[in-house]
Amino acid sequence: MLLYLFAAVVLINTGYFIHFSKFTFLKPTKPLATEAFPISVIVCAKNEAENLKKNIPLWLDQDYPNFELILIDDASSDDTREVIESFAKDNENIHTVIIENNETFWSNKKYSMTLGIKRAYNKRMVFTDADCSPSSKDWIRLMTTPLDKEKQLVLGYGAYEKGKGLLNALIRYETMMTAVQYFSYAEAGMPYMGVGRNLAYTSPLFYDNRGFMSHMNIRSGDDDLFVNEAASKENTAICFEPDAFTYSIPKQSFKEWFSQKRRHITTAVHYKSKHKLLLSLYYISNLLFWFLATACFIFIDWKLPLAIVIFRFILQYIFVGNATKILKEKNLLPYLPLFELFLVFFQLTIFISNKIAKPKRWK
Repeated sequence: MLLYLFAAVVLINTGYFIHFSKFTFLKPTKPLATEAFPISVIVCAKNEAENLKKNIPLWLDQDYPNFELILIDDASSDDTREVIESFAKDNENIHTVIIENNETFWSNKKYSMTLGIKRAYNKRMVFTDADCSPSSKDWIRLMTTPLDKEKQLVLGYGAYEKGKGLLNALIRYETMMTAVQYFSYAEAGMPYMGVGRNLAYTSPLFYDNRGFMSHMNIRSGDDDLFVNEAASKENTAICFEPDAFTYSIPKQSFKEWFSQKRRHITTAVHYKSKHKLLLSLYYISNLLFWFLATACFIFIDWKLPLAIVIFRFILQYIFVGNATKILKEKNLLPYLPLFELFLVFFQLTIFISNKIAKPKRWK
């Protein structure tokens, strides 16, 4: 029975790997630009003075003929406001939104983002975070070209910069696997999330879905909860051309990363039921694989379990491994099973931790 159960779990794993191939076997293609529609680039910043000094010049240097840059100071306590206003003084296509700290109006990122969107002159908008650098001067064009009458939302890839050490590799692996999932589901006609580090959508889509109102009381989720509510098979496109990536600096300690992921996981409980079911089954099947593989090697003859494990790893390298090429993370390829093992138990630790105590408030 143990062996049969183990084989059944691997069969579920196989189904997910094949599902991921909807994305991992795609080839990125640069969309052909037609008309250069006016674009609004929207960035919400809270205590990001140093990152803004670095990234505002990169956003302004985009090779796109008609765009405005809307910089939102989300009630910062550092020099963010001064940095924004100094750049705006010398650049007429920069527009500013200054938010005062007022709990009466929720005082969170969603409120600030709403004011920024209302400030936008253009109906096509691309979003990123203050600590995100575009990978090329074509970022705006590539992320917004798919927006048309039918496609009103584009999911992009927000990567993390490569660095030394295990933590850096784990963060990049987790980010890559999250992207593999939301890109695959979008290709299958079931888009369920996106990342605010690299996201584009239209103002009609925002207003038709009443913005963030259905989840305004949830402090996180201006990106994934909005996508989960507004995205559909018909209105969503994906963009994974490397020149359209954004790059952020990852957390520098396990404690910081652990706190960040605790907040992210609390947002996922608000997804649509079908998405929660599919995502939960994927996680549970991965967790059971490692438990049952260990049990099989202990309690029954090792030859058949080893064959099943090797079969499963081969599929993982075929269907997931190709994502390391598409998303420019080739150096992660040799360690896929080990990173998966760590991530499974890391997420289990987060789940238990969140059950014991709620994570700290979103900034």
